[in-house]
Amino acid sequence: MRKLLVGEVPCLSSQARYYLLEENVEGFGPSYGVRVELEKEEASVTDLSPSRQRVQDLAEALARGAVTPVGLRDVVDDWLLE
Repeated sequence: MRKLLVGEVPCLSSQARYYLLEENVEGFGPSYGVRVELEKEEASVTDLSPSRQRVQDLAEALARGAVTPVGLRDVVDDWLLE
């Protein structure tokens, strides 16, 4: 799995880092997910979409909103319902 930095934003007293995750699923091609890291907390959601651009847009929105690892799953769940 590759982890590509999308952005860093100040959050609380630290920097939150937002990543696009890329993995190759055998027989299906690439699949993308997101990861948020803040101090010692981290959260990831993998296999969201085969569309790199769609998941990159999500990762950029997470950074704009300064979403923390704790809130990642709720935001992704809402995004999946759009």
